[in-house]
Amino acid sequence: MKTNLAILTMLAAATVVAAQSAPSKSQSPAQGAQTQTQPATATHQPQAKTKDEFDAYQAAAAETDPAKLEAAADAFAQKYPTSDLRALLYVRDMSLYQQANNSAKVIEVGRKAIVIDATNPVPLVNTASALAETTHDSDLDHDARLNEAGKDAQGAIDNINNLQVPPNVAADRVAQVKASILSMAYDALAVVEMNKKDYAASEQNLLKAIDASKNQPEGVIYLRLSVVQDNLKKYPEALDSATKAVQYSPDGSPEQNLAKQQLSRVQKLMMSAPAPAPGSSPSPAPSNNPNPPNPQTQTPPPQPH
Repeated sequence: MKTNLAILTMLAAATVVAAQSAPSKSQSPAQGAQTQTQPATATHQPQAKTKDEFDAYQAAAAETDPAKLEAAADAFAQKYPTSDLRALLYVRDMSLYQQANNSAKVIEVGRKAIVIDATNPVPLVNTASALAETTHDSDLDHDARLNEAGKDAQGAIDNINNLQVPPNVAADRVAQVKASILSMAYDALAVVEMNKKDYAASEQNLLKAIDASKNQPEGVIYLRLSVVQDNLKKYPEALDSATKAVQYSPDGSPEQNLAKQQLSRVQKLMMSAPAPAPGSSPSPAPSNNPNPPNPQTQTPPPQPH
């Protein structure tokens, strides 16, 4: 999803802040700790307490292979078990696994970041999205995965103001990143509810996701909304959502192909609906195909653009 780009860009900026705020050789750990109590923004900024800690962080963060970075992050966390920078390394690693479309590792590394900082909305929302989109009915831990995804997504919403924002970032940029996180979180909640066949709740969260991302519409969210409205027999609404899904999906993408299938399906259902008798309410269209396209399992996981 496009939303990840804004988040990863903000994280890159946060890494620069950590580098700039590293203690100098002449600065003692106590002085470094004192600096941390006076962040440039309202939220706490990750900082190294000693020069050695910062050098170790720099060496680990330089890894561009996700498996090597994960190993380096684990070693760093073991050597510096109270470091602020542990979560930053895992969040960076999570983004690399995300680029590699390795959802299992996104979840694994995201969980490590959440254990360190359970109020950071970035690992919360990315872990929630990966869990929601890769959970299947055949999974033995199906319910546990969905519950975890829902908890993490709600946690991202509840902690949206805990986003670590580097100094001198424009307010409109911060608002854009927060909107992206909220859109992803509501979308993840909606997918969880789709899995549970709670289509009414899913529709409401998808509408919230669309509202949050109105400046950068996501075709896959409209596709999910159409499928949910299809299941609720809200065919005119499903048709409108499918039309927007086609419009906002990249040309030739799997999302657009599914959106076209969904659009055709709803059009046929509406055409086959019996004409209402005079003075009566329209009857819902018959569902000749009870299985509309599934945008949860047939679209690729979110990727940064």
